[in-house]
Amino acid sequence: MKTLMLFGAVALAGCATPQVSRDAIGPMVAIERAAGLAPGGYPGIFVMTVRASGTQGSSLYLNSERDYRDPRNLSLEVRPIAQAQLEARLGAPAGTALQGRTIRVDGEARRVRIDFTTDGRPTGKYYYQTHVVIARGEQLLSVD
Repeated sequence: MKTLMLFGAVALAGCATPQVSRDAIGPMVAIERAAGLAPGGYPGIFVMTVRASGTQGSSLYLNSERDYRDPRNLSLEVRPIAQAQLEARLGAPAGTALQGRTIRVDGEARRVRIDFTTDGRPTGKYYYQTHVVIARGEQLLSVD
C-alpha cells in the first residue's frame, strides 16, 4: 500500500505545473531567454543597474546600458501610473532617483521589434530591443 501511495504522489508531482525560478535574472540572460521565446515573453525577477533613462511619449525607459540601442541593453518601460506610484514611494522622479542604482523588478521580458522610419514611414530596416513593462509601482521590488 505504501508503494502504491508513493507511486501516486510521484505521478501527481510529475503533472504539476513547473514553477518559474524566482532567482534574479541579469540583462544578458533576460535578452537571450526572451529571444528564445519570441513572440512570447519570459517571466521572472530581473536585476540591473540603471545606467541611462529617457522618455518616449508618456513612458519612462530605464536602461541597463548607456546606449539604449546596444544589443546588451535591457529596457524597463515604466508606464505613467507606475511612474506616479514610484515617485511617491521614492520621493523623486523615478529616472532621477534610480540613476546608477541596482534594482530588482518583477515582470516579463519580451523581444520588441523597433522599426527605423523616415518621415514617419518604416524603411524596412529594424532591430530588436528587450523590454520589461512596469505597469504598477509594486513591480519594483528593491533598490540597492
